[in-house]
Amino acid sequence: MSKDKFTVTAALPYANGPLHLGHVAGVYLPSDIFVRFLRMNNHDVAFICGSDEHGAAITLRAKKEGTTPKEIVDKYNGIIGKAFNDFDISFDIFHRTSEKIHHETAQDFFKVLDEKGHFTKETSQQYYDEEYNQFLADRYISGECPTCQNPNAYGDQCEKCGSALSPNDLKNPKSTLSGKTPIMRETSHWYLPMERHEEWLTSWIKEGKLDGVQQHDPKKWRNQVVGQCMSWIDGGLRPRAMTRDLEWGVKVPVQGGDGKVLYVWLDAPIGYISATKQWAIENNKDWKDYWTGDRKLVHFIGKDNIVFHAIIFPILLKAHEGLILPDNVPAYEFLNLEGDKFSTSRNWAVWLHEYIEAYPDKIDELKYVLTSIAPETKDSEFTWKEYQSRINNELADILGNFVNRTVVLTQKYYDGIVPAPGAYTDEDKEVLMEIEAIPGRISELVYKYKLRDAQAEAMNLARLGNKYLADNEPWKKVKDPANAERVQTIMYIALQITANLSIVLQPFLPSTAKKIGSFLNFTTKEWSDASAIHQIPSGHVTDTKSAYILFQKIEDSQVDAEVEKLNASRTVETVFEPQKDETSFDDFTKMDIRLGTILEAEKIKKADKLLKLLVDTGLDKRTIVSGIAKHYSPEEVIGKTVTVLMNLPPRKIKGVESNGMILMAENADGKLSFVSPEKDFEAGSGIS
Repeated sequence: MSKDKFTVTAALPYANGPLHLGHVAGVYLPSDIFVRFLRMNNHDVAFICGSDEHGAAITLRAKKEGTTPKEIVDKYNGIIGKAFNDFDISFDIFHRTSEKIHHETAQDFFKVLDEKGHFTKETSQQYYDEEYNQFLADRYISGECPTCQNPNAYGDQCEKCGSALSPNDLKNPKSTLSGKTPIMRETSHWYLPMERHEEWLTSWIKEGKLDGVQQHDPKKWRNQVVGQCMSWIDGGLRPRAMTRDLEWGVKVPVQGGDGKVLYVWLDAPIGYISATKQWAIENNKDWKDYWTGDRKLVHFIGKDNIVFHAIIFPILLKAHEGLILPDNVPAYEFLNLEGDKFSTSRNWAVWLHEYIEAYPDKIDELKYVLTSIAPETKDSEFTWKEYQSRINNELADILGNFVNRTVVLTQKYYDGIVPAPGAYTDEDKEVLMEIEAIPGRISELVYKYKLRDAQAEAMNLARLGNKYLADNEPWKKVKDPANAERVQTIMYIALQITANLSIVLQPFLPSTAKKIGSFLNFTTKEWSDASAIHQIPSGHVTDTKSAYILFQKIEDSQVDAEVEKLNASRTVETVFEPQKDETSFDDFTKMDIRLGTILEAEKIKKADKLLKLLVDTGLDKRTIVSGIAKHYSPEEVIGKTVTVLMNLPPRKIKGVESNGMILMAENADGKLSFVSPEKDFEAGSGIS
């Protein structure tokens, strides 16, 4: 029976910072589990990744640190690559998009599409920062998201709601370089007219069909992937610029491309292909075997990359012709940390390389915890308390306890030699049937990309063994010589469970699985072996004398120290509005700002935010409507000295004429406070 062939990619991490546990749980660990399982099932598989070393995030980091983009990518590529290696992520290659072979591959790809007429060249008005003499795209510009009203969305994407954006979509745009409102200036770019592809994309995503031919099983695609893609398509696809006015990146290789580079979401996915090319060269293979023909392409990504991998990159692949489209795009939701989002800027993170340095002997423990809480269909959360609980109560008390009991008793009773079983009880037969069934259930779940449930099913085998020993208590039965055959049977079955654990745990806990196998003097490489009940025959000589405790429990003091360390390292991220555009002194002097005293206050009906105030300004007593009702009650404000902008024209608000404005201070969390003098000043005193 022929096996499906797979090319599996993991999202290219930006080489502008280290990896945190959110990255690991949402991309790299699940893809590694999937690939390890495929390899054990004798699939032809290539596992591809590399660092994404272009784009605005890199250059902005370089500006922030006062260095060059190359120094940034060299630094973080090294940190990321070492962390992957130390964490035992089994990539076939971890490449770089700054390599020559990638630049050549991306440029050739662009030229092919350009020659086939898949791009249009358009001249348009785009945002420009006059202070920095630079056009603003992607992360160089921020503003309010039109979808969720996040005030800090970027020009390519809103990280809060995941919407893919263009700079012109933003409300109140600001340059992330100068903080100022940009102007519009004319420039020319190559665009991908995505609206031409709506019909086939709809059929391919919803039904799995391409040109009437079944390409993939849409039932295996996650709801959030299909939902986000169809929301984008139903809203009407629009042309998207495939080039940028920047210096750092892959140069546009056609006439008129001077001073321009490829859009990072054209450049980066092609990095999967260029990495495959490099790996093929190093291993005497043909890269085309992994990107053409009858092969399944699977992209493991975070949810913020869905539209790029399930819409834009497929359009590019199909337009190029002859290249395979994704069979699945298993996108993960976000992992949060101790009640808050992971944040690099606030240093609210558990960094992978720092965890490895602190706990080099607890790699599998972290893998287990992250897979147990994997955000497959909704956001989830990592806490150090749950980390402790899962290691202590599951790995140590269930898996570790069962394996330890089995190997210790085998050594004690039989000098490490597998005993011969006697007659099986009904309970024994049920246990043997369950041993045989579990690998099949794990397989079904993995092929459906339900890796969290698959790991739980593997742990069910350990639960089964733990319960079997606890129920049968061979340590008690062995005291009566009449029970010798029964004890042999119990231990024989326990050893079969242990051997099967060394197989089914390999994709999830590779180091632990190897240790268990070494205790039994037992090795296997194929998943199919897991369906055999009798893994190790009677008389097999184990190495149980060398066995040791698999998992050390986590103490409360360690958890407390980690939480304290996390809180201590946290920096406060204060997000204020950028400085407004310059104004003249003459304009300022036109504003009449004075102190006033609030005499009366009441809520305005059907207006939750508004208070109607009667204010003594020293010149008169006037009514002012103020949007402070969610911050102050009427009783709290009576008698307050406030700052009043006097000479605004009268304005009717909810039927009440307002004659002025109360000036308030607002912090990054949106809380309001009165602007009042530090000493007693009478109403009417001027502000200058």
